[in-house]
Amino acid sequence: MGDSIKVLTGGINKTFNNREPWQIMVITATTVLSTVWLWNLINQDESIYSRGKKHFFRLVKKIPMVKARIEKEIGSTRDEFRNDMLKRCDGLLYSYKLPEKGLSKEDIFKLVDQHIEKGNYGWQHGRVSGTVYGYDPDVVDLITTVYGKASYTNPLHLDIFPGICKMEAEVVKMISTLFNGGENTSGTMTTGGTESILLACKAYRDYAREIKGITKPNMVVPRSAHAAFDKAGQYLGIHVRSIKLDPKTTEVDLAAFKKAINSNTIMLVGSAPNFPYGTMDDIEEIGKLGFQHNIPVHVDACLGSFIIGFMKRAGYFVRPFDFSVRGVTSLSVDTHKYGFAPKGSSVIIYSDEKFRDHQFTVTTDWPGGVYGSPTVNGSRAGGIIAACWATMMLYGEEGYLEATKRIVDTSRFIEDGLRKIKGIHVIGKPATTVIAIGSEVFEIFRLSDALSKMGWSLNTLQFPSGIHICVTDMHTKEGVAAKFLADTAAKVEEMLKDPSRPVEGKLAVYGVAQTISDRSLVGEITRKFLSAPYYIPKN
Repeated sequence: MGDSIKVLTGGINKTFNNREPWQIMVITATTVLSTVWLWNLINQDESIYSRGKKHFFRLVKKIPMVKARIEKEIGSTRDEFRNDMLKRCDGLLYSYKLPEKGLSKEDIFKLVDQHIEKGNYGWQHGRVSGTVYGYDPDVVDLITTVYGKASYTNPLHLDIFPGICKMEAEVVKMISTLFNGGENTSGTMTTGGTESILLACKAYRDYAREIKGITKPNMVVPRSAHAAFDKAGQYLGIHVRSIKLDPKTTEVDLAAFKKAINSNTIMLVGSAPNFPYGTMDDIEEIGKLGFQHNIPVHVDACLGSFIIGFMKRAGYFVRPFDFSVRGVTSLSVDTHKYGFAPKGSSVIIYSDEKFRDHQFTVTTDWPGGVYGSPTVNGSRAGGIIAACWATMMLYGEEGYLEATKRIVDTSRFIEDGLRKIKGIHVIGKPATTVIAIGSEVFEIFRLSDALSKMGWSLNTLQFPSGIHICVTDMHTKEGVAAKFLADTAAKVEEMLKDPSRPVEGKLAVYGVAQTISDRSLVGEITRKFLSAPYYIPKN
């Protein structure tokens, strides 16, 4: 050891022999800065390959010829999206400024009906995957009346509307009880699953920063987890470590999941179930990892909602996933899905108040006073809280139990029927109400397009290509599920007559998008799609 040190110091002395002091300073500073730069380059969550790939595509897109071609194609795509939106709203008049005189109630109601009735699919008749999870005119009547009564309330002002705050607390507690929460379980209502997920990520980021001093946070997430986690990562500066799936089960690869955990990991994520395939990750094993490494575990049960909460009681098998699992510290649950509450309501619940308190945002030095808010929004719609509370009170345990039985029964009926159709296969083992299918014989998007032309709206999947149906209470109406299976079987039979035929139309573009290496281009196209509904033609 001593000889090694002598050799090292001798080499350093020889290097700096006969050097001016300023030269020694420059060499030392350059060496230190280069070492720091190299360390930061290597030790980032995103791999050098991934960063290099993005940089390469950025440079290529600056080449004038390439840049002009891309701008032309994206401009053409933008115009196509806009024209498609205008066709969907054909017959509706556009307002470019406020009316000089206010319209009558009758005229407003007429216009509202005209706008609501637009659309290509009969969601009222169970033709749409997910989207509308239940529709009962009596429930709508109740929600409309309750929302109207509470439409001007705002729980931000708890001294003025304490009753609305009580309703929110009760919604949180009832859901906590449903998912086996304890005495310290707490949470808040939000505007939807995305906000619930975003707030969980915010809470764990801030908790890890304060308790563990983590300043470069990452979260370990199955590749099938909802895109809201990626959104949270973009908003909150959290790197998302997306973990591959088992190709057969479509559950997260636990060995890869475990390997991805490091000292900067602030949370682990599992889905119950996931959106693409409707399969459920092994929450017990993820919980063990969280407990072992002292890292919070979030379970996304937004899509499972009240269905997965009542399945065991309804007599169906469901693997442990909630607060009964050691290591699970939070769940996100959408009341506006299988809770049948109006859109814009979800709940985030934590096993302990210490996590929930890090969700809150507080500003102490504002001239307007000390300001604090529990969720993303400051002012919140008390009407939604009241309507959600009223819906839960109306259904009660018995109502939700009955709904769970008929929806899961219908899901199993559809799953069994799809498994019998030659030429397609069910992906994984559906845990609740989402059934995904693919084909090794023909382009599955052809089937999606064919069913769309028959009035069925299904969700398209990628990596690999697939489609899924999310079964809701709308599909439990007499004859709907049987009709879906009959139409699917008939169209698959058509596909098998010419299995090599390529997919055409818009879904062809969707299929090609999977093969584009530069994902930023796909992002640009998606932004044009998102902007299309905001386009209003020139007056």
